Amino acid sequence: TGGHTTEILRLLSCLSESYSPRHYVLADSDKMSEAKIRSFEQKRAETFSESQFSLDRIPRSREVRQSWMSSVVTTLYSVLYSLPLTYKRKPDLILCNGPGTCVPVCLSAFLLGLLRIKRTIIVYVESICRVETLSLSGKILYYFSDYFIVQWPDLKKKYPKSVYLGRIV
Repeated sequence: TGGHTTEILRLLSCLSESYSPRHYVLADSDKMSEAKIRSFEQKRAETFSESQFSLDRIPRSREVRQSWMSSVVTTLYSVLYSLPLTYKRKPDLILCNGPGTCVPVCLSAFLLGLLRIKRTIIVYVESICRVETLSLSGKILYYFSDYFIVQWPDLKKKYPKSVYLGRIV
């Protein structure tokens, strides 16, 4: 909600229309992001008349200040909820940037790849506000993403698999 949505929409604004249709996945309790996405897509439709997108909701994997033990349970529930959605959409690419909602979607896509149902490229962009350490989502998806992009050189030094491109949002 808020900052992550703004960052991902900035990234999407640089992509061509060949990245279509776009499927957005939101936490079921996220009310703010839907309005931002719809506004972004409405403006995009002025340039790209064939613009297509959809919104899907999944249970939030972790609430702010939620205990670690209960987070494991709610994240597993979100992964199970995400599996049919990921199977239905069969994305070629997942572009995500840090909210906990991306973890279940990426893990379910990774699982579909392991099962040889659909291979999805996972691109994770760590939030620009993460200067010295990774977010919890980043710490998890560092091992599952095909491309792990950081926006600060210190993170590149600590995480050698990462790709440093400078500030991209």
